[in-house]
Amino acid sequence: MKRIIGLLTVTLLLASCTGNNGINNTDNTDNGKTSKAPEETEEKTEDVVEKTPLITEDDVFTEGSIEQLVNPAYPLPETYEPEDLEYVDLLSTQDTYLRSEANAALRELFEAASDEGLELYAVSGYRSYVTQEGLYNNYVNQHGQEEADRFSAKPGTSEHQTGLVMDVSSESAYFGLSESFEETPEGEFVKNNAHKYGFIVRYLEGKEDITGYMYEPWHIRYLGKELAQDVHDSGLTYEEYIESNNISITPVSEVE
Repeated sequence: MKRIIGLLTVTLLLASCTGNNGINNTDNTDNGKTSKAPEETEEKTEDVVEKTPLITEDDVFTEGSIEQLVNPAYPLPETYEPEDLEYVDLLSTQDTYLRSEANAALRELFEAASDEGLELYAVSGYRSYVTQEGLYNNYVNQHGQEEADRFSAKPGTSEHQTGLVMDVSSESAYFGLSESFEETPEGEFVKNNAHKYGFIVRYLEGKEDITGYMYEPWHIRYLGKELAQDVHDSGLTYEEYIESNNISITPVSEVE
């Protein structure tokens, strides 16, 4: 009897030990092979892609560059004349010239307008320093200097001297250069499409204090397709766009 009790005691003790080990093994198993390891969650980080500037200080300030800034604060010398001027063989009100690249782009713009049943006319492209001097002096004599300065550039400060600008008009605008051009089908076309061919409407409405000139819907400046598109999309004047690219320029308002 004692032997049986002894055996039972040993059996119970072994069972007790086995039970403890089972708990420990279960714990180990949960933390080991049979447990599902927590999934590693990778934070999705969007790469911040910095936009590469389309203009540099060298572009803006180098004489003769397509992107050169010309205004009352940044004049051209009297002797400057582009080397690649070409005759503009398009509908025009007078003989006029542009730099080669701008001339080709203007042809594309005029042809696109023609495809829409519209006829644009080239009115005034390249002007030398001397030509601009004569025009400005005539305007001063007719209107006084203060008024002339609103719509005519002093010699050296006219973008026309770059050979990258064309004043455009249409028969519906009586071939004139006035704000009413924007209300014509041709003016609307220029406003909405010039940038596709590398041009911007240079002097925007309400930005006279920034550009130095009154609104001129007829005055288009060539910058190249990519840059013109970006300037147009920004809704900024060229001066504002340059500054938005962290390029410091002197405001025209500080020029006497």
